[in-house]
Amino acid sequence: MPTNIFAHRGASGHAPENTMAAFELAYRQGADGIETDVHLTKDNVPVLMHDERINRTTNSTGYIKDYTLTQLKQLDAGSWFSPAFSDSKILSLDEMLTWIHDKALYLNIELKNNKIDYTNLETIVYNRIASYGLLHRTILSTFNPNSMTRLNEIATDTPRALLLSGRHKHTQLVAYAMDLGASAIHIKYQLLSRQLVDQVHQTHMAVRVFTVNKPAHMLRCFSMGCDAIFTDFPEAAVQSRRQFDSQKPK
Repeated sequence: MPTNIFAHRGASGHAPENTMAAFELAYRQGADGIETDVHLTKDNVPVLMHDERINRTTNSTGYIKDYTLTQLKQLDAGSWFSPAFSDSKILSLDEMLTWIHDKALYLNIELKNNKIDYTNLETIVYNRIASYGLLHRTILSTFNPNSMTRLNEIATDTPRALLLSGRHKHTQLVAYAMDLGASAIHIKYQLLSRQLVDQVHQTHMAVRVFTVNKPAHMLRCFSMGCDAIFTDFPEAAVQSRRQFDSQKPK
């Protein structure tokens, strides 16, 4: 099976992350899927942003949890990247699900609950995905082991991935993910090895790698049979995968 290419926060190397501009560009560049991040607003609406605070990627400050969706919609979420994107807005999860519904794209939603453990985040997000009929092509991922336990109770019909960035022994890492009931692991590129990929695949879990931006690193992931990579540059990844496929023995 070919390695899938997920646009990390959209084509975030060329457009402001987690905005419609980044998602549209990733789609045009041929990504197989979109990776995005979800927090909850003050009025319990899931919105797309990587950080807990809005300081880095908007023209305001503070925590997402302290703003309503209406308040967040007033902010400029693009000028920090380039003045050309000054009309970019923070997106709700519903806006993303509406956009992706009729497109042949996978969706990876990272639940951003490793620093703020939002009440009922898993249930709220799961129910929104289900209402759009997208469970069959959505992956839910988290760094939070307690969140993984909660996902196992409500989301048995969609893949659940444990995010891992620390340096553990491979056997401990795989066993840890299995014990938590994960169906996949998402690892930092620095953890990647052929031994780890083989061990994960022996357990029938998937292994996906973040954040892979260098062509040489992309080719290494392809050669090891990783199930997917997450990249800020989906167009470059598509080209690298094409190069890799052309060099394989016929």
